[in-house]
Amino acid sequence: MPTTHPPPTPDPHHGPDDERRARITLTRILEPGDDNTGRWLRTYGATRLLHHLTHEDTPLPGITPQRLAGLRNRATTTHPETDLHTAHTTGARFLIPTDPEWPSQLRDLGDAQPVGLWVRGNADLRIWALRSVALVGARACTEYGAHMAAKLAAGLAEHGWVVVSGGAYGIDGAAHRATLAAGGATAAILANGVDTAYPRGHTGLLQRIAEQGLLIAELPPGAHPTAYRFIQRNRIIAALTRGTLVIEAAHRSGALVTARNAARLGRHTMGVPGPATSSQSAGVHQLLRGEATLVTDAAEVIELIGEMGQLAPEQRGPVIPRDLLKPLATRVLAALPAGRPTPAATIATDAATTPDDTIASLYELQSLGFVERHGDNWKLTRQTTRSDFPRREDKREDT
Repeated sequence: MPTTHPPPTPDPHHGPDDERRARITLTRILEPGDDNTGRWLRTYGATRLLHHLTHEDTPLPGITPQRLAGLRNRATTTHPETDLHTAHTTGARFLIPTDPEWPSQLRDLGDAQPVGLWVRGNADLRIWALRSVALVGARACTEYGAHMAAKLAAGLAEHGWVVVSGGAYGIDGAAHRATLAAGGATAAILANGVDTAYPRGHTGLLQRIAEQGLLIAELPPGAHPTAYRFIQRNRIIAALTRGTLVIEAAHRSGALVTARNAARLGRHTMGVPGPATSSQSAGVHQLLRGEATLVTDAAEVIELIGEMGQLAPEQRGPVIPRDLLKPLATRVLAALPAGRPTPAATIATDAATTPDDTIASLYELQSLGFVERHGDNWKLTRQTTRSDFPRREDKREDT
């Protein structure tokens, strides 16, 4: 189970505005997901930690002098008022853990919990997160992967679930677009500032998400993405949602990082299988051999992450008339060889039953259109002969 920590006790010498301002400043100084700096925040609180980072006469434990000097150098370049103004002009707000809108499940991250979140959009993040599921996968996805992402996202949206992804090319983009097209709710967790469109090719899509859904980032306005920040972003996706579904991922994939984070946090992990020969599905198949559950449609996802009793329909083929036959009639039908009229006594022997029971079953089968009588012999009808019911070959030679 995840380790959780209560929020730090507020400093009585500082008000809520000081706490928020300090956390805004810290998003410029600290890198996301650092357990070490998270322990500082838990121990000192935001305002005292900021004081430690801006005054060289106050040491901090568990960090090299060089690293501490780098953080303090960053602290000299911060301008929280500018960040707030930039956020305001783009319609964004800054949330901290004491805000009513803060999703409590983020506390499952322990010391890796975000310092704060920049949120762009009108929806309430806490309410949306309560009924959300992550859809993630390969950027260079196949047509099959994009199709499955769109199908699943649209299905989840139609059932009132919020679809969360990372705003990237490939599976992320397909999931976001399908959700919006279905009139559903979607949120993108970014590895950069909420005022910056990345990737550039998704400028229009991200703008639509900002208008109809939510853009979320722990990095301040104007911040650029890095490989490390993408990886750390994935822990937010995993913690925020009820479960993570992976659609196409190679053995080395950020989507697998998200799924494994979800598993460590006690969330559901799911995967959509692909061709056994596809390298783009190899990582998903690895997950499915371990902690993940195989799913193929939205109903199966909801069965896992939804309320008790929301069961997916049983997947089975269509019911055909022969499925309704009694066991004895089924045996008699299977005993008739294809292509020639056969005596009832021979059929009885092959069906391992008595001649009288065989005759009774043959008349029943005749009334249902499976067999026809030819004098004292019986034969399959043309319709039955052409059906997919497995027939015993007639090995006897013509005389």
